[in-house]
Amino acid sequence: MSFLKEVLRGIAIGVANIIPGVSGGTMMVSMGIYGDVIGAVTGMPKHFWKSVKFLLPYAIGMLIGIGGLSFAIGYFFLEFPFETAMLFIGLIFGGVPLLLPKIMGKRITFSETLLFVLFFGLVVWMQFWKQGTDVALEPGIKNSISLFVVGTVAAATMVIPGVSGSMLLMSLGYYTPIINRISGFLAALPALKWEELFACAAVLIPFGIGVVLGIFLVSKLVEYLLEKQERKTYFAIMGLVTSSPIAVLSGMNIVSIGFGQLLLGILLFIGGFFIANILGK
Repeated sequence: MSFLKEVLRGIAIGVANIIPGVSGGTMMVSMGIYGDVIGAVTGMPKHFWKSVKFLLPYAIGMLIGIGGLSFAIGYFFLEFPFETAMLFIGLIFGGVPLLLPKIMGKRITFSETLLFVLFFGLVVWMQFWKQGTDVALEPGIKNSISLFVVGTVAAATMVIPGVSGSMLLMSLGYYTPIINRISGFLAALPALKWEELFACAAVLIPFGIGVVLGIFLVSKLVEYLLEKQERKTYFAIMGLVTSSPIAVLSGMNIVSIGFGQLLLGILLFIGGFFIANILGK
């Protein structure tokens, strides 16, 4: 049951990472596993098999979430954007009670308040970024280097709670091309269409290497901050997490939402809240 629960957490993280405006780091915080995952990633050079054993179910879940459920989630976001967004907001806020003990118990200082406000404002500011023109992803040394760099930067934002890696990819014009390559690879795999598989792999491999490096580097930084300035770091994280609904709901025409949509959205929010709370325990 413990392994299955961790796989389910991984699915939620994987799905969150591919949805613009939603952060995989936020989902990890909401489910109470952020510090443990960061520690396992940074501890891999010294305790390789221990880290692999811990991270394996999350990795399996993320692959299922990204590869399997991305089509379904994409459909629901297209057809039922408000209701689906409310489910994810519920999942995000379901973990807030788990964060409160990290920042409560002492008088809140000016620097802690400032960190909360600054990181809350960071997410709001990011919503004014315009989507970049989609780039052409053709195999080649120049594109491979670009994909490696973009993967590294995107992974860094995926690890940081409240900052959406997929939103960054969208702004740089890489989101749709990379998603298309992933779906193209998965579609070509059962039929063993080698030409398509190699073409997709030539794009995804340098991007994937960059993602792995970015996750490791940022995890080291976050681990250092949690060790040296835990309370202040969690105030910054709380600012990122609580501003997430703005990112998720940005661009939606809230005024046109009907009563039935609103009611279903509230129910999904409550459901998401309790699911995150259960997964976080």
